[in-house]
Amino acid sequence: MSYINNNTGFPAHTLSSRSVIKKNMYAIITPDGLVKNNIYGYENCDISILSSPLLGASFVDYIITVKKDGRNLCGIGNECEEVFLFVIEGSLLVYNHNKKTELTKGSYFFSPADFKLYFENNSNDNAEILLYKRKYKPLNNLSPDTIYGNINDIPYSSFEEMDNVFIKDLLPSNNFAYDFNFHILMFKSGAGHGYLETHIQEHGAYILSGKGMYNLNNNWYGVEKDDYIFMASYCIQGGYCVGKDDFIYIYSKDCNRDAEIK
Repeated sequence: MSYINNNTGFPAHTLSSRSVIKKNMYAIITPDGLVKNNIYGYENCDISILSSPLLGASFVDYIITVKKDGRNLCGIGNECEEVFLFVIEGSLLVYNHNKKTELTKGSYFFSPADFKLYFENNSNDNAEILLYKRKYKPLNNLSPDTIYGNINDIPYSSFEEMDNVFIKDLLPSNNFAYDFNFHILMFKSGAGHGYLETHIQEHGAYILSGKGMYNLNNNWYGVEKDDYIFMASYCIQGGYCVGKDDFIYIYSKDCNRDAEIK
């Protein structure tokens, strides 16, 4: 067995973990103990599955280290799956059947259903990426476009009229062709949500910087850079920044669709 942070051998302390798993409600997954997976199509990649339907999510999140000459040329996604890739560190050539671009730190690429996504690391350095996929929910005859960009080119907006919490939308927020979005949320030191949220949307959140305290279903947990949080539908949620560094995370949210009766 191998681990995403390459910590192996005998621990220097009693076995313990900050990770918390509450299936079908929420999870905090830390790098310690997160195992690598062998998945067909991923070459020279250290890949771990974060959220999945087995946890209670309707989507799948991966954290992947793409090494030199790492790639996926088989394609990610199928005729009903849409894919979103975000570069945490490094650079990567990413493309589908109608767009191709070199992504650097902070860049992202959205590939709609019907277009498989491919990537290649042609540099000498590792690239760290967050990868998300989900089944697309069609609406009328609307079709989303391939989109790519960099978060550094998007200005922050005030989050709910607060002057110390800010947000960025990475996909069009009011276009019904898109059934999910990704956001960057930043809390300045001491800032937090104005209230605890309860809603139908799910989240997968990867912490990019800083430390925070997060309330999940009325339980408080400390979280920090490189931690991952899954929040299921109707999970009570909210957090605040602790320490002097900005608390920043990227997160997914399904949107623009009515609730279904099955």
